[in-house]
Parts: sequence; C-alpha cells; structure tokens
Amino acid sequence: MMWAASAAELPTPVAIDVSGVLSESMTLTAEARKYENAEGVARDYARAVELYCAAAKLGYADAQYALGWMYANGRGVPRSDEIAAQLFQAAAEQGHSQAKELTQFVPSQTLALPACLLEERIVIEQPQEDAAPGNYPKAIAKLVDKIAPHYRIDPKLVMAVISVESGFNIKAISPKNAQGLMQLTPETAQRFRVKDAFDAEDNIKGGIAYLQWLLAYFKGNVPLVAAAYNAGERAVEKYRGVPPYLETIEYVKKINSRYGKSRHAFQRSITEASPVVMR
Repeated sequence: MMWAASAAELPTPVAIDVSGVLSESMTLTAEARKYENAEGVARDYARAVELYCAAAKLGYADAQYALGWMYANGRGVPRSDEIAAQLFQAAAEQGHSQAKELTQFVPSQTLALPACLLEERIVIEQPQEDAAPGNYPKAIAKLVDKIAPHYRIDPKLVMAVISVESGFNIKAISPKNAQGLMQLTPETAQRFRVKDAFDAEDNIKGGIAYLQWLLAYFKGNVPLVAAAYNAGERAVEKYRGVPPYLETIEYVKKINSRYGKSRHAFQRSITEASPVVMR
C-alpha cells in the first residue's frame, strides 16, 4: 500500500512547555525533513530515517508519523506496512490527526516497530535540588509517612509521584478526569476502593495501593511503574517498555529525577491476589 500524504506536508508543531525534550525532538525532525526533501542538502533518505527515528524515540508524534510514512513508501528502509501502521498508531494515540485518519485504513494486529524504538529510552538521572523532602508540604508528607510503610512503599517515591501528578493540589482535576493528589481516574479509584478522591488520606491510600500493585507487576522496575502510572499497564505491555509518548517519557524522566532510584522492593503476592485490570 502506497501512502499519498508526505511528512513534508505536516504543519509546524506548536511548542508546549514540557522541557528540552520537545525542542530536541522538533530540531531532529526539522533536520530529517531537510534530508528527505533535499532542502539545502543532498537528499539522503537513510539519514532522514535515522533522524526521524531519534525524534520518534523521544516520543514525538510528528516524527512517528513521518517515520511511518517512510516505511509505508520504502524510503531509506525496506517497505513495511506493519511497521508503518504501528508508528501511525503511536502518533494517533497522542492525538496526531493525520495519523488517526490513516489508522482507520491500516488496523494493526501485531507489534512491529523499528529497532530504535525498542531500545532503552530512559536515562536515570540524579535527584534535582528541588526534590528535597523539606520542599514538600509537611501535612502531606506526614500522611505519606504514615500510610506508605503499611504498603512497604518508599515514601520518597510516593512524594515524587504526587509532586509530578498534582503539585500537591488536593482538588486537582486533569482533562481526563484524574482527581486529587495522586490523580486517580474514577476507574482506578474504584479498583482500589477509594470513596473520595478529593480526600487527601483516601486518595493517597488508593494511589499507594496502585503503586504497590504496579511494583509487583513490573518487578520493582521504577521507570516502568512510572510509565504505567501515567499511560496505563496496557501501553507498557504493548511497547515492551516505556511507551513512545512525549508526555509519558517526560513524566518518567521527572519521576526518575525526583526519586533517583531505578529499582524498588516489591511483593510478588500482590498481583497473585489482585485481579489484573489493564487500562
């Protein structure tokens, strides 16, 4: 199947304040387009694919779409509708309109991604100065210190999640209706028996219970736990690691920088006793 749309036809994306990851992704994608379309440089499809792949690995939807187009048309790589479909789907899952249109015609049945997207994508960073426990609200820290030990969870991990999820806003509500300090969706709140997501203690208990379950499911791998907390267990399973979503990659990097550890103790019995509810 040949695709009529070209990556060069994409509009210039609007920058959002997520960090240098977006800026780097946009720079790589712009450079790739130059090589793809011979704009001031000799046309080099292989180099374009390399650059698109680097940006796609950072979770940039425009690059995922562009790389999918290269695979769909066999430019710089062997043609593969399967890989193209998965790349279009990854971009569509982030709201990319052109990719959404194309996924209607190429429903993907199996995971088929370029090798570069299946490589390790997260670099563990050292804790930042702003992550010092003394900078966290004392009332919330006191609640976490009381609850976390009952679930055998490091309070520092919980505080890192709360700081990234809600900035310690008890009444926070996300566009996806995630609620409270640990941003529990109604489904997750029900799953972990949270009666009032806007009650600080109830919310924290539910969020910690979810972290406990994720730690058991992903065998103490903190980056995967963070990715699943943000994007859902199903997405982590699907992509065999941190999903290639800009938001999720940025989220995991923030958790890593504030917690500073890639491993956490876990209890194998938790997932054996609890139902597996993928989202």
